[in-house]
Amino acid sequence: MNKKVSEEQLQEWLKQTEPLTSLGRVPDYIPALAKQDPENIAVGIFHLDGDCVGAGNLETTFTLQSISKVLALALALMDQGEDYVFSRVGMEPTGDPFNSIAKLEEEDPSKPLNPMINAGALAITNMIHGITPDEKVGRLLSLVHEMTNDNTIRYDEEVASSEFETSYLNRSLSFFMKQHHVIDGSVEELLDAYTKQCAICVNIKQLARIGAVFANLGKDLETGRQIIPKHLARICKTFMVTCGMYDASGSFAIRVGIPAKSGVSGAIVGALNGFGGIAVFGPALDEKGNSVVGMQLLETLSSRMDLSIF
Repeated sequence: MNKKVSEEQLQEWLKQTEPLTSLGRVPDYIPALAKQDPENIAVGIFHLDGDCVGAGNLETTFTLQSISKVLALALALMDQGEDYVFSRVGMEPTGDPFNSIAKLEEEDPSKPLNPMINAGALAITNMIHGITPDEKVGRLLSLVHEMTNDNTIRYDEEVASSEFETSYLNRSLSFFMKQHHVIDGSVEELLDAYTKQCAICVNIKQLARIGAVFANLGKDLETGRQIIPKHLARICKTFMVTCGMYDASGSFAIRVGIPAKSGVSGAIVGALNGFGGIAVFGPALDEKGNSVVGMQLLETLSSRMDLSIF
């Protein structure tokens, strides 16, 4: 795939989506995220040849939120292996909301359906090697540093604290799974690690580079070093296709057809083999929890450049 997008094209497509910022809603159930400006939008593409183009507020930083689930999955798979990970977390998509507890009551033995819903993500974070929450988060940050080639990236302490204090439902999910031996250890320590993981802060080009590493079969773009084993990068991208856009994943696959993962900060990352990494940011969300600007930008990009994998 030799297709490339120019900065002028991105600027034009971003401008076309600007009116959509009024149609979504900035999430208020995480107090720190409620402060975000819905008109603060950006898009970036990191092509596999190293060329990076962007438009909008490129220096704005935002938290990964659920996008971190893909990175945690990659790390847990490297730490524990596929058999261990998928003995505790399933591989199937769900039409339920990302924070639903219902399926845990139906499955035996309360195994989360996939790593992209909150229950599955909490179980995945529980599997990452590290004695303390900060050790787990530190190892995840090291992976982010490798993928972005930037060791200055940290987590936002205000956002992490805000999420930790209001994680009532995630605590319930965790205690339910602990009762059924899906997770072990301290629930409070797990929530500490998980909320810091979700609060890892990047800008649009850094996020696009993360997507590009997945698109490059887990290899560093400059050195060719294998950061994530190829077969594990493939597993992560497959989950992005089937479960990455909450319970809008099916319609997104039809309309856009790019492996992608969204987060409630308003960020979305895409990874397309042979093309590169795509990142969009727009804090106003639709009813499914996906960025309204991001969804439209990705649909426009996929349509204009014929990028769907289907």
